[in-house]
Amino acid sequence: MNAPAAIYRTAISHVRRTPLHNAFTYRSYSWYVDVDHLPQLPRLLRPLAGFRVEDHLGDPDGTLRGNVERYLATQGIRLDGGRISMLASARVFGHVFNPLSVFWCHDAAGNLRCVVVEVHNTYGERHCYLLETDGAGRASVPKAFYVSPFNDVDGQYRMKLPEPGERLAVSIVLEREGHQPFIATMDGVRREATLRNILAAALAVPLAPLRVTAQIRWQGIKLWARRLPIIKRPHHPSQEAVQ
Repeated sequence: MNAPAAIYRTAISHVRRTPLHNAFTYRSYSWYVDVDHLPQLPRLLRPLAGFRVEDHLGDPDGTLRGNVERYLATQGIRLDGGRISMLASARVFGHVFNPLSVFWCHDAAGNLRCVVVEVHNTYGERHCYLLETDGAGRASVPKAFYVSPFNDVDGQYRMKLPEPGERLAVSIVLEREGHQPFIATMDGVRREATLRNILAAALAVPLAPLRVTAQIRWQGIKLWARRLPIIKRPHHPSQEAVQ
């Protein structure tokens, strides 16, 4: 059964605990969609929400489903046509930046088979983490991708990614040697993707992708001004069926 598209009006919080303390929260919104049934707005409203295959993993000339399935095939997983739900930001006036996109992948019987977490950095790179979550949506995975110039790729991510219902509650905790230097959370309330709710979200957070990018860069400038050391970006090897 295909669930209708939804919008989550979100509060996103980042807390850096070491070596400097820095915390901030900003508001945004994310779309929750079936990759086989992407929303298409009326012509006049299309600048407010567009979905393109090239914004995510895999072949830009393919399909979202095909690209996710090809990636899963490299990991020995088949869905046999099961539903794939995606949480991501849409393009707004042609611009998009998805620090985090999440794909909940189901088998033909409707059971959750795995979760794919796609992370983008501001250098145009992407990386996918494959998770097999427990009943509460929890899983751990080694960090393998350079996201911030103030954080290296050591450590373990402890993620909680339950498939969203009336509420969205996602958390990512970076763990290193008994401490947690970084925590990110995203919480939101579900709203049907009606024209009224789409307009309300776009007015509440105008040009949301640009605001997210600006927020990330502004926080980076503040950390640099506080003399937090910059860590050189390592070479990121491409993942099969991702880049």
